[in-house]
Amino acid sequence: MAEYDVLADAAGLVAAARSLAAGTGPVAVDVERASGFRYSQRAYLVQVFRRDAGIFLFDPPAIGDFDPLQEAIGDAEWVLHAASQDLPSLRELGLEPASIFDTELAARLLGHARVGLAAVVEDTLGISLAKAHSASDWSARPLPQAWLEYAALDVEHLVDVRDALAAELAEQGKTRFAEEEFRAVLEREPKPAREEPWRRLSGLHAVRGRKALAVARSLWMAREEFAQAEDVAPGRLVPDRALVAAVLADPKSKQELAGLKEFTGRASRTQLDRWWAAIERGRAEKDLPLERAPRGDSLPPPRAWADRNPAADARLKAARPAVEEVATALSMPVENLLTPDLLRRVAWAPPEPVTAQSISRALAELGARTWQIEQTAQVIADAFVASAQTTATTSDAAS
Repeated sequence: MAEYDVLADAAGLVAAARSLAAGTGPVAVDVERASGFRYSQRAYLVQVFRRDAGIFLFDPPAIGDFDPLQEAIGDAEWVLHAASQDLPSLRELGLEPASIFDTELAARLLGHARVGLAAVVEDTLGISLAKAHSASDWSARPLPQAWLEYAALDVEHLVDVRDALAAELAEQGKTRFAEEEFRAVLEREPKPAREEPWRRLSGLHAVRGRKALAVARSLWMAREEFAQAEDVAPGRLVPDRALVAAVLADPKSKQELAGLKEFTGRASRTQLDRWWAAIERGRAEKDLPLERAPRGDSLPPPRAWADRNPAADARLKAARPAVEEVATALSMPVENLLTPDLLRRVAWAPPEPVTAQSISRALAELGARTWQIEQTAQVIADAFVASAQTTATTSDAAS
């Protein structure tokens, strides 16, 4: 087994950056976080590979300033797998690619049945990767050699995979599709924070009444504040099910909360004062949450469309199979051709009059890429027009 060193100081970073700058071709980049262990999504290991340079493993918490690496590879194409997952952690370090090639997204556009990294490497290169440490606590120090070997393999073959997928994209006439998708990933704005993130508590559906929901919210906020301060994943302190159990039990005292066997977690008793104070704050809350979260600009679920907006329901039912047919012809998942949300939005409130051009403009305003619009606008317009004609014929027959 190869021995790998983790670079953990400025001198090591500068030397590695010099080697990488002298390398050739695209740069493979990967990040290991400690999801499920830490509150933050910061990078605890960054792996970089470039032909004629080799593999380098960096320790972000120890290094801090990654400017030399950014200067060395910032203008090169970066090859990542599922780039949207790693880009936020890289940007937190000041690492920003000018262009990317996303091997997972390319595999999706090509219609590969399996798109995980190990599967894509095996399907394109015939090399099997062990994925034994994907869920490990990468914030641990020192990192075992077995983990470092796993991390190095994540980038060692990535440029070869990129070349194989690029050739396949060219063969299928999808190179431009991929380029537009990669650019969209790189330019995508971060999602705005949820207005009421506490409603994501698993099991919250069992909580009834606005006063009880206020207690659930207060407990969630107390756990969130403590988890962030300790940089520990919230569920490792007190699981969601334990918070909900405390709300449902409605304890009358701190001692009764302590005696609740369903109230589990490593911080459930050591931070008992914190949780009891949160319960009391929730009970005293005057600004009670609504029973249901406001929908914002989200649409009703499609199952309700027949009653709420029959014409939109007819449009969606006509357009959905037409778009699916295009996706099948292109050998790609329909959600990569056009997300269900985009199709629902244009079906709910289509432009007037309905033409391929007006549908194209509507899709563009909703964020669809040019290639997606070219492939779907006409079939959507045709489906909408056909559904309107069918509805009119049915209405005439009924009258």
